[in-house]
Amino acid sequence: MKYFFLFLAFSLSLYATDFRSKIDHIIVIYLENRSFDNLFRGFEGADTSDKSITLYAKQIDRNGSIYSTLPLGEKSLLAGFPKTLTNEPFLLDATVSQEGMIPDMVHRFYQNILQINGGSNNRFVDISDEKGLSMGYHDISESAIWRYAKEFTLCDRFFAAAFGGSFLNHQWLIAARTPYVGTESNISRYVLDERGEIIKDGILTPDGYAVNTIQPRNPPHKAKYADPSLRLQPIEYDTIGDRLSDKNISWSWYSGGFDDAIALKGDQIHYQYHHNPFLYFARYAPNTGGRQHLKDEKLFFSELEEGKLPSVAFFKPSAADNQHPGYASIKAADEKLSQIVEAVRKKPEVWKKSLIIVTYDENGGLWDHVAPPSGDRWGPGTRIPALIISPYSKKGYVDHTDYDTTSILRLIEWKHDLLPLGERKSNNLLNALED
Repeated sequence: MKYFFLFLAFSLSLYATDFRSKIDHIIVIYLENRSFDNLFRGFEGADTSDKSITLYAKQIDRNGSIYSTLPLGEKSLLAGFPKTLTNEPFLLDATVSQEGMIPDMVHRFYQNILQINGGSNNRFVDISDEKGLSMGYHDISESAIWRYAKEFTLCDRFFAAAFGGSFLNHQWLIAARTPYVGTESNISRYVLDERGEIIKDGILTPDGYAVNTIQPRNPPHKAKYADPSLRLQPIEYDTIGDRLSDKNISWSWYSGGFDDAIALKGDQIHYQYHHNPFLYFARYAPNTGGRQHLKDEKLFFSELEEGKLPSVAFFKPSAADNQHPGYASIKAADEKLSQIVEAVRKKPEVWKKSLIIVTYDENGGLWDHVAPPSGDRWGPGTRIPALIISPYSKKGYVDHTDYDTTSILRLIEWKHDLLPLGERKSNNLLNALED
């Protein structure tokens, strides 16, 4: 038996070495603000909330009483949703088409912790400003992302790295850390009671960590945050970009609308500065060597055509194309995703050596019935969709392995033999792949 395990370890080592040589490009497409149940309810073979009502707890109010019907918030009522809803998931498409937009809803750090409620996931309605809207789902069975999920690998236990919103999860995508500001800053801080309930909302935790949206000290940033004391001071610690650069491995962060943001037109196009996490780091300030890695999305397509696609590419769609409730539709983001994936597939010499990861930053305040695994102070947060699209991903497969956003880092680190970022022991994505 001892020799069997030695042989197995040796075989896996050979497989890993062989696979590393087959992949030249890891491409991460990072979409916005959807839970797994919001998009993939009913997907065959996946753990979704359509199986049985006993799979999930009924939503409760802050007194612990089960809602008889679900109330709705002001924006939801203006959008035409019913005034009351049954205490269960409901189809959003019956009111708002996938070419339209459902209202945005609260998706912040401590709010997400309270919504998860120790794994019961039964306070999403209570904590949400749009109440029952958080229980809605779409039928996207005719979409490109659904087709890719059926053709390649869908991960149904992939969780946002951190509780809450976009800013923090983008930071965890590239650095697996929560930025520390300190307790002397005049940036707003949460105030919590002894039970962890929110007395006062804020950007920082009570002990000074930045967990909600904040603008970068270096430009570009939203014009209304002219006071530099209200923006995050440049961060000095390493990102995945630094680790790659140190080994002379090519990489880029492609961002929809970045050229306009640099030209100080970002506010006009609703550019989301906190969706470009490298802007917060000193090594990527204007006129630094690191800035060359931050590019407009147009360059992704031109560099792909010219055979210059880097070894690691992050693609962040523009606000109009990222699927964020409130300012992006399901359809627009699905078309953008298809454009990216098909552009790669139409270049056989690139496609045969590529691995595309499609996932979301966080759940956007939308409910999911699966409890996140135990982790650390920062997460993991609510479950989100994730797909592995590659000649080397398992075909027509649902991967039930526990992953979170930092699993993307584990794959990149493994592929390029980099020291790991952060302290979280997340799983590599290798179970989604086949030789």
